[in-house]
Amino acid sequence: MSSSTEVLINVTPQETRVAFVEAGVLQEVAIERTRSRGIVGNVYMGKVCRVLPGMEAAFVEIGLERAAFLHASDVIPATRDEHAELDQPLPINSLLQEGQQVLVQVVKDPLGTKGARLTTHVTIPSRYLVLMPYGGSIGVSTRIEGVEERERLRQLVQEQRGEKTQGYILRTAAEGVPDADLIQDMAFLDRVWAKLTEREQTSKPGTCVFSDLPLAKRTLRDMVGSECEGVKIDSGSTFRDVLEFAEMYVPEMVERLERYTGERPLFDFFNVEDEILKALKRKVMLKSGGHLVFDQTESMTTIDVNTGGFVGSRNLEETIFKTNLEAAQSIARQLRLRNLGGIIIIDFIDMNDPEHRRHVLRSLERYLDKDHARSQVCSVSPLGLVEMTRKRTRESLEHVLCESCSVCKGRGYVKTAETACYELFREILREARQFDVSELLLLVSQEIVDLLLDEESASLAELQQFIDLPIKYQVETQYYQDQFDVVPV
Repeated sequence: MSSSTEVLINVTPQETRVAFVEAGVLQEVAIERTRSRGIVGNVYMGKVCRVLPGMEAAFVEIGLERAAFLHASDVIPATRDEHAELDQPLPINSLLQEGQQVLVQVVKDPLGTKGARLTTHVTIPSRYLVLMPYGGSIGVSTRIEGVEERERLRQLVQEQRGEKTQGYILRTAAEGVPDADLIQDMAFLDRVWAKLTEREQTSKPGTCVFSDLPLAKRTLRDMVGSECEGVKIDSGSTFRDVLEFAEMYVPEMVERLERYTGERPLFDFFNVEDEILKALKRKVMLKSGGHLVFDQTESMTTIDVNTGGFVGSRNLEETIFKTNLEAAQSIARQLRLRNLGGIIIIDFIDMNDPEHRRHVLRSLERYLDKDHARSQVCSVSPLGLVEMTRKRTRESLEHVLCESCSVCKGRGYVKTAETACYELFREILREARQFDVSELLLLVSQEIVDLLLDEESASLAELQQFIDLPIKYQVETQYYQDQFDVVPV
């Protein structure tokens, strides 16, 4: 997060939205709705409903609409020593049995038709540390680069842990933090875990025994650091809650919290609403005149780079190189903004110069470094495509805000009026042969009626003569272009 980053928090009774704005440009949006809060990080008392040895996985009921998925690699064996000696996870049917109760944590929200993804490796995060109750190691964030600082942090946690067996991860925010604050954080985590295990003993399957913080507080804990310029909140009650939370856990942010009271809505004032609307479109314009086209499917996201109207001042290769460089920066931003995850295929414009290809790839990786979600970029494939993955834990912006079109059912296209008209003619023939009727009534859209009265009027008259039945039609304003009904009368 750069030093010019501002965090904007818009709160209504229905939803909370958080926007990250860097140098006046929207970089990321997080949305949490009151009726459908994300459950990543929540801990549940689950009940195994199915064990699938062929998939080395189990389905676990945790009180949601769909059973959640738990892979063998995410299950802690009952015998810790046995697990430590194995490179591969134990078979799922030796780890879990149907009907067994198990404490699980959600690592991925339900996405599309898939249930939530679970693990038994429970972790509890705080401002500076992550507690791993079942793990014994002490890790330090790779973003803390100083050797002495890494050793200081590790040594402090080791001393404070004493004879306990739980593990800890020191987060990036722990860098330079006084010992007393880290010790206080460890004590807080110990209290949270004690409360959680107490609830575990009395909870029935399907019960949530620990839930993560709401979005506004979670943002302050996880994603706001010393580099942040300020946090603006447009809700008085949320501002007071966040201020109280900051005073207790993030004191360095207290002075940078601001209650927004402007006449214009917060997201309108900072042009966030318009940027969100743009992020829902397939096409993204580049300043040079080129453009990107995003297509999101169930299995992957594809991104096509085009020069569009961009004409370089030197030659074609230079034009392509500049367009691809600009595209790399825009793609990194759009992946964050749209929260696209999973497999991503980028079709950059073909470059003949190997040095240009390497430069574009390095630029993409450099821009992705600012992203808090972990990503991996592969080299350019023989077909000239860049393959990459980005960690996905929640729904994309499009899936949160949109649903499939009721007309095209997500296909992105509908049949032409001409195609629908010819299908209608075939249906008329079927109905006339199948039923003994005196006439046929066509319920059709306005587009088909226009076609029947104009280009296809002769065809309709010929068909009417062929079946020797009168044909009437009625416009149904609610019908879309390729929808019709033939009613025998």
